[in-house]
Amino acid sequence: MIRHLFQTPDGGTIALDWLTYSDVIQGSTHVNQGILNCEKNPIVVVIPGLTSDSAAAYIKHLAFKMAGHGWNVVVSNHRGLGGISLTSDCFYNGGWTEDLRRVIDYIHCQYPDVSLYAVGTSIGANMLVKYLGENGVNTPLVGAAAICSPWDLLICDRFINRRLVQKCYDRVIAIGLRGFAQLHQSTVARLADWEGIAKSRSIRDFDNHATRVLGKFETVDTYYRHSSSANFVRNVSVPLLCISTLDDPVCTREAIPWDECRANEKIILATTRHGGHLAFYEGITAKSLWWVRAVNVFLDALNTSPYVNRSKKVQESSSTAPIESSVDQGPYINVAEDGMVAAVGTMASDKVVEDTPSEPVTQIKKDEDTNLDTDSMTEETLPGIDGTQSSNQNVDDLIVPIRRRMDQLSRHSRISIWLLVCIAITTTWPLVGSALILFLRRKFKSFTPMALLRS
Repeated sequence: MIRHLFQTPDGGTIALDWLTYSDVIQGSTHVNQGILNCEKNPIVVVIPGLTSDSAAAYIKHLAFKMAGHGWNVVVSNHRGLGGISLTSDCFYNGGWTEDLRRVIDYIHCQYPDVSLYAVGTSIGANMLVKYLGENGVNTPLVGAAAICSPWDLLICDRFINRRLVQKCYDRVIAIGLRGFAQLHQSTVARLADWEGIAKSRSIRDFDNHATRVLGKFETVDTYYRHSSSANFVRNVSVPLLCISTLDDPVCTREAIPWDECRANEKIILATTRHGGHLAFYEGITAKSLWWVRAVNVFLDALNTSPYVNRSKKVQESSSTAPIESSVDQGPYINVAEDGMVAAVGTMASDKVVEDTPSEPVTQIKKDEDTNLDTDSMTEETLPGIDGTQSSNQNVDDLIVPIRRRMDQLSRHSRISIWLLVCIAITTTWPLVGSALILFLRRKFKSFTPMALLRS
């Protein structure tokens, strides 16, 4: 990766780690403190999770996959992470968007003719959505994706202290936060309650002794309410893909702003039944992440859309009107040949997409029980750029027959389920067999040949 150190006005230092398309193709990586001579390939800014940086495995996976598909990727590490010391008394937190705003503006100024996108993960997704809501149309981003956002930090705080499994996650995350504080103990101890930080056993404890103090919030709940991105969803003005899982052990489904996402035509909310927190592993060996493929397909659809250039012109000419972007007017769903669910074209309906990696289910906003009518997706339903029907547009290039793909996915899903059943029976049979034999012995303990003769 190519590292560039970005200096903020308050003296802070942010490590920007670049991975370009040419680096992946040529197989070369090096370190450079200078500005890149990027090609015209689009740039995607990655905002990691709470204590993650460019060295995290899922960030590396995202960066290499995106770069391999023609993107120039820059990971914007949080202050004090990425192997960089704190150079100011300002710290980042779950709602701190100033650094992200400066980084995006800086990259846009350096490469004004390149399409700029962003992907946020976990708390980075919360920061990204909050930034988009704060800036509205005044953002140089063309599109974005938020993966496993906590949405409402106050609700997630209550959730993570509810059950034993969540408490285990809470303890592990707290250990990571204490490790971050220890890296910068000389600065943190001077500004916050170091004794309380060292004894923190939960996220809330750490936020009470460190985050709240450093961020100058009156209470922890005040910090959570102020930093929650759910309060800013309605002001998002660029196409935004939000992926959340309903079994997330950290970011509960209770915090998802369903109604706010339905009301905003720029947002596609995709939920899956399973996936954990930033997991969505694919295959028995779990070598790939489904959400990385989904983000790549979504951003590719935006970048190749004829509405991208139009969005840039609208953005430059107006600072008040909403951006007419590539997924405006409420997109319908395109299921590609590799199983990806993406938004293409325009349609007058609202949208919330619910999709499972192994069992995709598509839904339209405002009516979660309304399934897509695959027979109605003909060339006549695809409007052109000017809102009229485009007779020369090849429908086959935009949409693969959904019914055929769903049948294929269903067959693959059944095969995978039976394979998992066989593995489960094989691995648990010694225990189940012993329990069954013990049960039968107790059940028929009084059964003897004499009892049979009497009957």
